[in-house]
Amino acid sequence: MGLISGLLKLPISPVLGTIWIAEQIQAQAEAEYYDESAIQAQLREIDAARRAGAIDEAEADAAEDALIERLMEGRAR
Repeated sequence: MGLISGLLKLPISPVLGTIWIAEQIQAQAEAEYYDESAIQAQLREIDAARRAGAIDEAEADAAEDALIERLMEGRAR
C-alpha cells in the first residue's frame, strides 16, 4: 500500500513540498517576531530615541504598548 500511495501522491509532491517550506518559513518568522530578547532590544531603542528627542512621548508610548502586547502574546503561545 505504501508504494501505491506514494505513486498516487507523486503528481502533487511539488505542492506538498511548497506547503512544507511555507510552514517552515512561517514558524521561523513567528519565532523571530515573538523573540523576547529582540522585543526587549526594541524597547531599549525606543527609550534611547525618546531620551535623545528623536521621537515624542506619544509615539514612544504607542510603540512601547505595541511591543509589550506582542511580548505578552508571545509568552501566551
